[in-house]
Amino acid sequence: MTPDADVIDPEVDPRATWAVDPQEVRRLAEHVVTSPGAGVHLTRSPLTDAPLAQVPLSTPEDVGSAVARVRLAQRLWARTPLRGRARVLLRVHDLVLDRQSEVLDLIQLESGKARASAYEEVADVALVARHYARGVERYLAPRRVRGLVPGLTGVTIHRHPVGVVGVVAPWNYPLTLALGDTLTALAAGNGVVVKPDLQTSLTTLWAVDLLLEAGLPEGLVQVVTGDGPGVGARLVDSVDHVVFTGSTATGRTVAESAGRRLVGATLELGGKNALYVADDAAPDIAAEGAVRACFANTGQLCVSVERIVLHEGVADAFLAAFVPRVRALRLGAGLDYSADVGSLTSAAQLERVQDHVEDALARGATVLTGAVHRPDVGPLFYEPTVLSDVPPDAVLSTEETFGPVVSVQRVRDDDDALAVINGSDHGLNASVWTADVARGRRLAVRIEAGTVNVNDGYTAVWGSTAAPMGGVKDSGLGRRHGAEGIWSTTWTQTVAVQRGTHGGWGLGRLYALPAERWTRVFTGALRVMKALGLR
Repeated sequence: MTPDADVIDPEVDPRATWAVDPQEVRRLAEHVVTSPGAGVHLTRSPLTDAPLAQVPLSTPEDVGSAVARVRLAQRLWARTPLRGRARVLLRVHDLVLDRQSEVLDLIQLESGKARASAYEEVADVALVARHYARGVERYLAPRRVRGLVPGLTGVTIHRHPVGVVGVVAPWNYPLTLALGDTLTALAAGNGVVVKPDLQTSLTTLWAVDLLLEAGLPEGLVQVVTGDGPGVGARLVDSVDHVVFTGSTATGRTVAESAGRRLVGATLELGGKNALYVADDAAPDIAAEGAVRACFANTGQLCVSVERIVLHEGVADAFLAAFVPRVRALRLGAGLDYSADVGSLTSAAQLERVQDHVEDALARGATVLTGAVHRPDVGPLFYEPTVLSDVPPDAVLSTEETFGPVVSVQRVRDDDDALAVINGSDHGLNASVWTADVARGRRLAVRIEAGTVNVNDGYTAVWGSTAAPMGGVKDSGLGRRHGAEGIWSTTWTQTVAVQRGTHGGWGLGRLYALPAERWTRVFTGALRVMKALGLR
């Protein structure tokens, strides 16, 4: 490795009070595909700004090498029986739970999140691993369907892995969005090249180490590091399917690149998610749920709530319960469960949050609580913030803030609420709170969002791994989880076998008739099949 100019030498520099053992970093860094002279990247913990790790960088040429290695390993993995793949996933399930303490520390140190939010990632990986381990045979086993001529035409649908899947993982959920998507692709029989965000590379490297411990064959998962325009673009241009989680703007670029190559892309992009409190909802219960929905992971969550829509009949009671709960949230940088809300992950995120809030206030918004940078807790901490009277032309009203900020708006009735919710260009997640579950279901299906939770913020949908998860409109395309998640990294092959051909009963006998006669016979057969209720 050739160090960058600003890299600290942990062996000689007294400033290097490293949060992670440099020897452990060097061991994990061996999983990065890199070249001599590619350089290293220094990361700092957002909790304290202390130096965290020096991670080797990859070049665009290294991406090609990584993909080639995976292609070789994937050919054998694709022939591994489904039960063999399932055994690896079940071992991952056990290992991530057994070793959660070390990865929780790592996630917190790299992302700055509170420990309870970090635990969501551990739980999610366990859920995904178990779901696809138990369901892979059902999802991928050859499936028979009715053929052209009942009894004579046998049709079987086979699913084959696409080959090499590229996973471009963001910094906000480094374990879930690197390892979770990798497990799905592996269950389908693919190999994977992962490009984590540089800020959270160690978590991805730890995950790869865990996969090998679980029995995954060497070479089947490779890690490349580096920037998006260079390394990321080369990855998108080299693999057979792309799984990208990030901004809508970058997602469009990824989709264009994948489209030119006619390969698939799963894109989970931005959200401007809304939570509606109906007039029959219990204010205390809705307020408690809204706090979790808005401020989990410091608001740096694609499916978190940034807009609260309140029926005017419950608005005052809800705010009386909600705002004190928000003020009571504990900020902290400890590697334990003492804090409710952690740090923002980068200076860029802090600047974005501050810009959105200041713009809203300049346009007449009112602070109900928060709107304060808290450097006394840590360099990137920002108080959970609730704003009212945010005008529609404020940036906060239309763009994803991705921080601990939520706006509140009053509406007259359900129809008014739906107009507000659906007025966004995004459509990722939504939440409805009501004492009448049937009413909640009716409202949910009228919301233009890929997922809707009734009487929950986001956990109910996200944790239901048998169901697809994804967005509409500017929030992306494709789905993770469920059948759609594993099917997205496969291609289908239909094999039709015509029986009776050699006995004179096949389609050849029909075609041997004069055209006018066989078309008349076939028309009669079509009428009979409809009368019999056949599909």
